[in-house]
Amino acid sequence: MLDYASLAALAAVVREGSFERAARALHVTPSAVSQRVRLLEERVGCALVVRGQPCLATDTGRRLCQHVDRVRLLEHELQAGLPTLDPAGEARVRLPVAVNADSLATWFAPAVAAFAASAPVLLDVAVDDEGHTAEWLRGGAVLAAVTASARAVAGCNHRPLGAMRYLAAASPAFVHQHFADGVDAASLARAPSLVFSPKDELQTRWVRRLCGQHVELPRHTLPSSQAFVVAAAAGMGWGLHPESLIAEYLRQGTLVALLPNLPLDVPLYWQHARATSALLDGLTHAVLAAARARLVPAT
Repeated sequence: MLDYASLAALAAVVREGSFERAARALHVTPSAVSQRVRLLEERVGCALVVRGQPCLATDTGRRLCQHVDRVRLLEHELQAGLPTLDPAGEARVRLPVAVNADSLATWFAPAVAAFAASAPVLLDVAVDDEGHTAEWLRGGAVLAAVTASARAVAGCNHRPLGAMRYLAAASPAFVHQHFADGVDAASLARAPSLVFSPKDELQTRWVRRLCGQHVELPRHTLPSSQAFVVAAAAGMGWGLHPESLIAEYLRQGTLVALLPNLPLDVPLYWQHARATSALLDGLTHAVLAAARARLVPAT
């Protein structure tokens, strides 16, 4: 049997990023946290934490952290029927989820904020490209995720959300300078573009759809949805923006769509661990309702 005090110490180190902060969160000494993690590593026969700044979980460590999260969900369900198990009141349960930045900046944050305001949870939201959030589920780092994967992760439920609609846009001055003769492979190969991170393939996908070929794009990297919009409005480059995020900019004329009739729709899916949990069910209901209201139907 696993020692749950040691598992809690491991989860705290991974969540807080250091043994010292984990100790403060658990109200014990750093040496106690270190000893518990070391004993757990001896018990399972492998390293669970990569010591560094911050400390990171190994693959086995992530699986054990996910186990801790599932156990806490089960304990919450048990306490709901046996309130004497927690006489001090209902403890908050950590719910780790992963989501892409554009969803977080548009429809996801209001949905989970309303849910968290009325549920005994502490949300731990990780941000990654929608094409990579499923890896957080596979690795056990999160219990639920907004993904672009149409295939369910093993052990997870899978629900379609709709599609995030993107428009290629830039400032009027940028369009006049770089696309006065039209938007084509030659002009796109010269005009600076904006990408969220090296994982961001939206611009490349849109260009391939337009031109029918790969075009090597000059790129600025800006890892912030809001900064992406501000930089485009300031004339730094063109990029793919969530339509809902730039609607007011388009109305004001601060941004203009390069080709208004050529949006890029990215289907999104909600995946979560198959755990019997009223909290996960509540989070899922909030996410699905917000997606229905804010996303476009996927085709």
